[in-house]
Amino acid sequence: MGLTAAMRGFFVFLLSVSVVLGQTGYGVTYSSTQICAVKGSTVEIKSSFTYPYKVGRRSTTVEKTFWFTGSEPDDLSTDSKYSGRVTHSCNENKCTLRISDLRESDSAEYKFIFITNQEGGRFTGSPGVTLTVSVLHVEAKKTSPILYPDWAEVKCQSRCRLSARSYVWYKNGLNMNKDTYSVQQDFSPGDTVSCAFSGHEDYRSPSVYAPKLPSVSVSPSGEIVEGSSGTLTCSSDANPAANYTWYKENQILSQGSDGVHAFISISSNNSGNYYCKSENQYGYSKSSSLFIDVQYPPKLPSVSVSPSGEIVEGSSGTLTCSSDANPAANYTWYKENEDSPKASGQIFTITDFRPEHRGSYYCEAQNRRGRHNSTLHLVGVTGKLPVKLNVIRLTLMVLVPLLLLILCMRKKKLFSCGTEPNEPVEAVEVKEIRACDQN
Repeated sequence: MGLTAAMRGFFVFLLSVSVVLGQTGYGVTYSSTQICAVKGSTVEIKSSFTYPYKVGRRSTTVEKTFWFTGSEPDDLSTDSKYSGRVTHSCNENKCTLRISDLRESDSAEYKFIFITNQEGGRFTGSPGVTLTVSVLHVEAKKTSPILYPDWAEVKCQSRCRLSARSYVWYKNGLNMNKDTYSVQQDFSPGDTVSCAFSGHEDYRSPSVYAPKLPSVSVSPSGEIVEGSSGTLTCSSDANPAANYTWYKENQILSQGSDGVHAFISISSNNSGNYYCKSENQYGYSKSSSLFIDVQYPPKLPSVSVSPSGEIVEGSSGTLTCSSDANPAANYTWYKENEDSPKASGQIFTITDFRPEHRGSYYCEAQNRRGRHNSTLHLVGVTGKLPVKLNVIRLTLMVLVPLLLLILCMRKKKLFSCGTEPNEPVEAVEVKEIRACDQN
């Protein structure tokens, strides 16, 4: 038989019948001792009661009936958490408690009580009816993650032990035409899977799916300064909830279910590109890259001089200052024991070195995060060479090669004219010179 329209809102499984008897003639009967219903549905808990028509000469009248939970008999219809969801009705000695839009917190033991006009004519049906409100949910397990990474076994789970019932499975909202408790299913990015009890398709489980594209953020927003604290946060829509892994330049930084990576004290080494991966048993997704730009004051500047060593008076030279800083540093040059700056800029050039340029120099590197001075750097200046010494040097440079050339040419002529045997060397030299001169 099909369900009537009025019954489609009910999703109840009843177990056994309970009869509670009290003093002579008083009693409560429940139509079930345990009820299991799905979250969001409506449940009806039914009872009937009996009482003696007369006690002595006094006729019995029922003055009040109501339902309650817990140890104190407080009327359920006055409880704020059931406001607008509970109705209680009686027809003669049969009463019904109806609870709509069931919540998991509604799980409890419900008891019926009636009060009569007789002395001691108050009776509670205890034990009552145990209501369990269940949420259907899908569980998955990878059956062969290496060979078939996209396949999983999914099960339709419930707090209600109802293994004999049939199920309805949905993939991306469409009926999969499978009615078993568990099924084997492949998952592609973006797929959703849900289940329901057959005949109660309006009360499906929440869909399960792989994580959507994660969003990432950094706190505090704006400029990040060295030495401060901060957090990276990754979040992704996923069911079941995703686990998160943070990376910097493909190196794993941290893993966890909260998606947060914390910096206790940020350093310049923390600058770089970051991204996170969200993952559950149905798949994973990677976020876009997030660049962290850590700002910091200048580090100790280094100074170099060109040319190295002492600089000759009258020549030119440059001093260069460099410092690691973010944002980039500006530079100012100073001479020791002088308050006024000598120059600004990373390079300080002196085109005509004079004796007064001799001394120790340092540079100051500064940005909006701070400043740092270099150590002192001594610059020596060598005086100009005297004019006579320059002339002698120039003469030697010209005459020595010329004299060597003349000697070489004379030797060539000497050997080209020849000598006679047994002649003295001196005579031969004179003779040969004359002979050569005649030639």
